[in-house]
Parts: sequence; structure tokens; C-alpha cells
Amino acid sequence: MKITYIGHSCFRIESKGFAIITDPYEEGSVPGTKGMQETASLVLCSHEHHDHNGRGAVTMVQAEENPFTVKQLDSYHDDVKGTKRGPNKIALMEAEGIRVVHMGDIGCDLTEDQYKELHGADYLLLPVGGFFTVGPEKAKELAEKIGAKHIIPMHYRCGRSGYDAIGPVEDFTKLYESVSWPGTSVLDTDAAPSEKVIVLVSENALDKPAKP
Repeated sequence: MKITYIGHSCFRIESKGFAIITDPYEEGSVPGTKGMQETASLVLCSHEHHDHNGRGAVTMVQAEENPFTVKQLDSYHDDVKGTKRGPNKIALMEAEGIRVVHMGDIGCDLTEDQYKELHGADYLLLPVGGFFTVGPEKAKELAEKIGAKHIIPMHYRCGRSGYDAIGPVEDFTKLYESVSWPGTSVLDTDAAPSEKVIVLVSENALDKPAKP
């Protein structure tokens, strides 16, 4: 399986020639981030904000076989049951015996049933920038309760790239001793780093995080 960080909260997740795009963003919706043009056989959007529902940036292609099982769990974009920012969907995608969880713009705690459903995720794609989503400390708490084997941060600011209101990825990575900075946008799960946190680099971001 390959996991590619497109930018902001958008990833391309591929297995056996089938690609899923999560949370594509509309051009101009994310400061300091170039527009995206991708192809996929399935698009998953966690909610209907323009920086997460840019379906027009994805060309749909037919695939012979879908190796993924996909389940979406209902949650909220804030900690007051959606009254500020609305609903959010968590995506659980599984193929090749690998479980990938995309948390969308999670802004709340999970239910006990949801923790059980997501427990032991191999790769947790997790917003860490705060303000619009959970912040770094709450993100770590969620990851630990889920028991994620690896965490890939998303939805953070880096220099000119990302919203001014959200924090840098380093506010999250400093909470961990085991962090990999591979300097690439693509993670091949067959050759993944052993570290708990893996910081992928978006090629669409004008400014990119580097190992401190």
C-alpha cells in the first residue's frame, strides 16, 4: 500500500491499482498551497467545507477491483456536538491487512464504541494544528486511546502554507521522542519507518516542514 500526502488533509491511498482520495481541497481554499489535480476511483470527504470537499479536483477512473473495505463513523467538527462547525466523518479504510484511519477535521472526543472500532489502526491520519480541530495534546490523547501504531500528522501550518490560526506540526511532534522526517510525500507501507510519528511532506505546500 502507498499513502501519499497531497496537502492540508488530503491523501491518496493506493492498493492494487485502486486509489482513494480523502478530503480534496478546492483551489485557493488553503493559503500557501498549490491547487491539486488527482485521479482516483473513490473520493471520501469528511465534511462539506471547501478545503475538504473539492471533488472537482479529482478525475474519477474506473478500476477493475476495489480491494478496500471502507467504513465512515459520524463525529463532530467541534466539541459542542457540531453547533459551531457541523458534522465530521472519520474514514476507516482497510486493504492488504492494513488499517488506515483518516480523522477528518475531528474536534471532539470519540465514543467508547468508536475507540473500539478504530483500535490498533496501523496508520492514523490525524489533524494536529488546533483551532478548527483538536490541538496537539488532544490529538495525542486520541491517538493513544486508539492505540495507533503510526501517526501521520495533517492540517497544520508551515510558514506560508496553512491557515494562520492553526499551529505548526512541531507543536505535535515535540510531544514524542519517536519521530521520522523522511522528507518525502510518499509512504510505502512495505518500507515504512519504525517511528511512531511520520511527518510526510506535501509537494503542493509552498513551505515544507523539515527535521528540527
